[in-house]
Amino acid sequence: MGNHIDQPPPLTNDLVSCETLARHLDDPEWRVIDARFDLFDTAAGENAYRESHIPGALYAHLDRDLAGPPGADRGRHPLPDPVSWQATVSRWGIGPRTRVVVYDDAGGAIAARLWWMLRWSGHARVALLDGGWNCWRSGGRALEAGIRRVESVDFRASIQTGWTADTNETALALAAGGLVLDARAAPRYRGEVEPIDSKPGHIPGAVNVPFSDNLDGHGRFRPSGQLRELYRDKFDGRHAAAAIAMCGSGVTACHSLLAMRLAGLGDGRLYVGSWSAWISDPERPIALGNAPQLYK
Repeated sequence: MGNHIDQPPPLTNDLVSCETLARHLDDPEWRVIDARFDLFDTAAGENAYRESHIPGALYAHLDRDLAGPPGADRGRHPLPDPVSWQATVSRWGIGPRTRVVVYDDAGGAIAARLWWMLRWSGHARVALLDGGWNCWRSGGRALEAGIRRVESVDFRASIQTGWTADTNETALALAAGGLVLDARAAPRYRGEVEPIDSKPGHIPGAVNVPFSDNLDGHGRFRPSGQLRELYRDKFDGRHAAAAIAMCGSGVTACHSLLAMRLAGLGDGRLYVGSWSAWISDPERPIALGNAPQLYK
């Protein structure tokens, strides 16, 4: 895809507070996108958006807008093809100067995927609303109902190379002593429960850092120093560029990638297919429990 024309310098702030967003609701260069979604009730997020959302916000559906068709070797939420994704972002009216703010009601679990995808497609002017929907509502701020539409623009994606890893690349990285961070909840990582995928457990050698550990008790991201402390031991001297983030289907793994940036550690790669792609081949190894196991 072509590059943006007259691309302004990127804004490097990856988080925006509710107070800051409230001051910019009428700014035509700001765009708000609601990414609320429930994996077990895929219409719930959109229905909630219709009932009430941040004024001016558009809606992004995880299955329809932020993923392509699922497949055994692609996982449950593969990335959409660049042409489809470009059309989606164009429909949202996002131009090269648009400052995008994304939010959900799950601590950024879904919205971080949209944050990552916009950056992956060359649009760096995007931030996650820290505290999300719950922060906005608790402040007694303005709300809006119904469906918001905007005028489309001609968005031109510039897909960033080297930002993703497939199953083979993830296996090779582990075999070479690389770092794979699994963002799923600890019981799911250990294989004690598996509410979504057909097999429990984790990839041997993958290290568990649940995405919820990135947040404080109010659903906001922890300070950068605390995030550095959380990830430092896992990195064991390795640079973030050598890390691969994964989860069940490449969604909450983006939360880990955002946390790494906030910690000042840099950017890692996303294993897009994640666990749902890994288990599609019965020959691939699976580990259970917490005991360290090297990938062989």
